[in-house]
Amino acid sequence: MKTHEDWMNFAAQLAKATTGQTMPNPLVGAVVVNNGRMVGMGAHLQAGTPHAEVHALEMAGQLSVGSTLYVTLEPCNHYGRTPPCTEKIISSGVKRVIVGSLDPDPLVSGKGIARLRAAGLEVIEGVLEERCNRLNEAYFHHRRTGLPFVSLKMAMTLDGKTATACGDSKWITNAQSRQMVHQLRHESDAILVGVGTVLADQPLLTTRLETGGVQPIRVILDSRLRTPLDAPITDVEVAPTWIFTTEEKEKEKERRLLDKGVRVISTGDGPRVDLQQVLRTLGENGVLSLLVEGGGEVNASFLQAGLVQKVIAFFAPKLLGGKESPTAIEGRNPSKIAEAKELKNIVIERYGDDFCVIGYL
Repeated sequence: MKTHEDWMNFAAQLAKATTGQTMPNPLVGAVVVNNGRMVGMGAHLQAGTPHAEVHALEMAGQLSVGSTLYVTLEPCNHYGRTPPCTEKIISSGVKRVIVGSLDPDPLVSGKGIARLRAAGLEVIEGVLEERCNRLNEAYFHHRRTGLPFVSLKMAMTLDGKTATACGDSKWITNAQSRQMVHQLRHESDAILVGVGTVLADQPLLTTRLETGGVQPIRVILDSRLRTPLDAPITDVEVAPTWIFTTEEKEKEKERRLLDKGVRVISTGDGPRVDLQQVLRTLGENGVLSLLVEGGGEVNASFLQAGLVQKVIAFFAPKLLGGKESPTAIEGRNPSKIAEAKELKNIVIERYGDDFCVIGYL
């Protein structure tokens, strides 16, 4: 006999499979169970389309009557781009609703559950809550702060080096790790680098999975607009590109970038781009998750400003050495070990001989 946790775990798997597709909406999975048998399932696939509960209930049809609905996130109770899910649930004849996590959005928070209970349905909250919360860590952070959830991704040798002193960095990690990075890009709404990376590597910053994948917004920090007009990243036919700059920018370069379809956003007088303004602008434009793939200085700037929520660090079993070889985090010199940023809730994954440390700040 399957438990509430078993069914919720399956609903979470359905939600996880849509990662990268639902911006600016959350990931949601739903399962309808009647007499111990699954009769409907669904996931939210894209903003503006039916929610997970609707897909699951329509699959179940008349078998929804007297059933139990498992849903990873509290059902909505308001009109947005789609009607309220609570009314669909009530009219379908569902007897009981099992909810993974509450929605922090003020339009939803607690109201969905209250509406279901007022209609006489039994509601049980908090089943596999931690897992369901992790599904939507970016959405929850955005709803509470208005800012995107920032993940800092690094790839380095065991001694922390990201390239040789001459700039050679291909390849430190193996093909499996690099494929995982493309999965991370697919799952992120935006990806960020500094202009130094653009000049040194001429990156595309695109998602290149065998199945294609979603292309994130490509964000460049470039205080003086040094990004070359012919850089691959300025081709917005592939994916959108936003450059954050300052009033120290080259005005003619700005005009020509705008003509190419690149979005150019000034964050003040300079000399450096205002990272808080970058995050506010992204958040206001519905970006829930930001993957920072910068060099040592960009990484240090985000960490020192307290803007990173999650760290994803890939390590290759190599020792490079060299005083001039760049490291994953540079910036100012700390004077005490106590200044180190400590990660919590650590997970370690293997990709062939490489390993990846994932943790939260």
